[in-house]
Amino acid sequence: MKQKPNLPFWSLWNLSFGFFGVQIAYALQSANISRIFATLGADPHNLSYFWILPPLMGILVQPIVGTLSDKTWTRFGRRIPYLFIGAAAAVLVMCLLPNAGSLGLTVSAAMMFGLIALMFLDTSINMAMQPFKMLVGDMVNEEQKTKAYSIQSFLCNAGSVAGYLFPFIFTFIGISNVAEKGVVPDSVIWSFYIGAAILILCVIYTTTKVKEWNPKEFAEYNGASEDREEKGDWLTLLREAPSTFWKVGLIQFFCWAAFLYMWNYSTGAIAETVWNSTDPASADFQAAGNWVGVLFAVQAIGSVIWAVVLPQFKNTKIAYAVSLVIGAIGFAMVPFLHNQYMQFIPFLLIGCAWAAMLAMPFTFVTNALQGYGHMGAYLGLFNGTICIPQIIAALCGGIVLSLVGSHQSTMMMVSAFLLVIGAACVTVIRQKQ
Repeated sequence: MKQKPNLPFWSLWNLSFGFFGVQIAYALQSANISRIFATLGADPHNLSYFWILPPLMGILVQPIVGTLSDKTWTRFGRRIPYLFIGAAAAVLVMCLLPNAGSLGLTVSAAMMFGLIALMFLDTSINMAMQPFKMLVGDMVNEEQKTKAYSIQSFLCNAGSVAGYLFPFIFTFIGISNVAEKGVVPDSVIWSFYIGAAILILCVIYTTTKVKEWNPKEFAEYNGASEDREEKGDWLTLLREAPSTFWKVGLIQFFCWAAFLYMWNYSTGAIAETVWNSTDPASADFQAAGNWVGVLFAVQAIGSVIWAVVLPQFKNTKIAYAVSLVIGAIGFAMVPFLHNQYMQFIPFLLIGCAWAAMLAMPFTFVTNALQGYGHMGAYLGLFNGTICIPQIIAALCGGIVLSLVGSHQSTMMMVSAFLLVIGAACVTVIRQKQ
């Protein structure tokens, strides 16, 4: 097996640049799911169930995309066709979803239209997102993997900052942030339009700048023949997966459960802690909801900064564990800071854990999978370690909330506890020398 060559910085950058646009789309979706469906008329008590859709679609779509792309060889590449098709579909749905309340439909019909659009958006974003992980796994050597995934993490979080702040920016320049009952404000609609335009431009850039290896070159550099790529169902692949695949998956369980609780309960936690409000109908609670969007952007900025720091660690395990502990400290601080601007500190720290979660798991797993073949299928299956914890955490959230006294701010302590367990689990990984 030939050694993969070292790639210059801009080649590594081009491999992941489209991820910037994909993450803008994902940030717009995750930050506005509840807002859009509440505007359409959803019962606030049912909004949490919409959070099950993104990981559910991810666990269904990404293994399929990974497996199919392992067997796809075209003049455009093996991963890039799926990337482009997913992005094109996402652009179309991003233009439809925020207009669900503007089509003259009844409330129930608008809700159903929005739900179907959300499912297609989740599907297309996942289809566009997965090939970026595979491209790095296919074309980057072990020495540069941490750097490559850190660049991807940087672009991911930069896209998140833009996506989270778009509605605030468009409101600031004069686009209306209010609308008649049942209609999504123009500030949100235009955020989706501009996000869709950026997404397709970024993906076009990557598809024109990146040239994937042909089957012969791929086999020479990855130690896997085309025949081997054709064999092996998912159960067989899971049985033969290296132990690192499962060990990192254990860490992922605690980390992604922690962040699911952050996404679900941050608004209530900040309302309780900073505004001393628990009434969703109050102006203070809604102000807290607006501020959470700013805090998520701060978290993304922290991730961008920490993504630059991560490659400086000589020991990847230490970098992973330290990042998770820093994030746990951030979560633990949230209930004790009663000034809205002081909350920037814990969310910057939480961003350190987020940066590590985006980069480190794939570094360990793709290195461990070197020579196994089926890189796309394995990374698609590995996505289950992201999706399953979120689904389980979402289903158990109400029970956990009751156990900790029904204070949403206390759920941040639960997230801190989960990240500490995740950091402790890093010790079980045997790092490939």
